[in-house]
Amino acid sequence: MTEDASAPALPMWPDGADAGYVAARLRLAEAERRLCDQIEQVAAARRELPLGAPVADVALTEGPADLTAPGPLRPVRLSALFGAHRTLLVYHLMFHPDADAACPMCSMWVDGFHGVAHHLRQHTAFVVVGKAPAEKLRAWGARRGWAGLRLLSSHGTDFNADLRAEHPNGDQRPMVSVLVRDGDGVRHFYSQPANFVDGTERGIDLLSPVWNVLDLLPRGRGDWYAANTYPPVTDPADRPV
Repeated sequence: MTEDASAPALPMWPDGADAGYVAARLRLAEAERRLCDQIEQVAAARRELPLGAPVADVALTEGPADLTAPGPLRPVRLSALFGAHRTLLVYHLMFHPDADAACPMCSMWVDGFHGVAHHLRQHTAFVVVGKAPAEKLRAWGARRGWAGLRLLSSHGTDFNADLRAEHPNGDQRPMVSVLVRDGDGVRHFYSQPANFVDGTERGIDLLSPVWNVLDLLPRGRGDWYAANTYPPVTDPADRPV
């Protein structure tokens, strides 16, 4: 249920707000509306992209839906991941084969995807792919509580390199990709890494609710960086403002 657009608009502030606050908030509301329009324009331009290059139908490694189960592990072709959908959304999890843990930022993004995966699956197939061996990847997913997500290992394949989700030296790259089933093959449609083409960050921030909520706060996001563990906050007085 949404608000009745024909009804008079309620103010976005409680009684007692002074004229300076009201004027500043209304100016901000105009900027927020312009931003929404620009986001819609970019989304429309994105939808107009032509299909990209063919993608090799590589075999990735997957285990049982229960991430705590040790196996059996099985190869799954990329083309088989689409199911009944024409599109496949891939989150490229930064998890180097030699690392003991996945990237904290990537893990935060997947935490967010996990919460809405059942909604995404109404529109597209969705998987998380990491370069770590399947056993290590699944153990990490179980630790994070990613039940219900399809986690696949690209260990021993060129999948990450082919999609540019890996640097030539083997360093992993955080990125989201959209692939399209085209006849019997798979084609690339769209990828966006965490950095824009000019090297600046926040390339996929709109895909994480964390950043958007932090941007609502008086101190914003600052230079905060996600962690795989956080120290416990036992005293409310110790909580950040």
